[in-house]
Amino acid sequence: MATTRIDMRVDAALKAAAEKAAALKGMKSLTEYVVRLIEHDAEQVIREHESITVKNDVFDRFIAACDSADAPNKKLREARDFVRDKGIR
Repeated sequence: MATTRIDMRVDAALKAAAEKAAALKGMKSLTEYVVRLIEHDAEQVIREHESITVKNDVFDRFIAACDSADAPNKKLREARDFVRDKGIR
């Protein structure tokens, strides 16, 4: 159930286009259409910024480098602890 509002102003042509798109998609209201657009776009933007996609050969080279690396030194452990303490993911 919605608990907050977003107030926005758009020009008449944009509103009419959005209303038509909502109707063509069989949605009950312009609000439903806008909410679905926001949900989809927000999820996609967040996913793009919270993950990294690399080609298989790049990943394989990264894993090989990790496997052959020495144990973490003091500075690297301190960086890890700093990130954990700040809640950075």
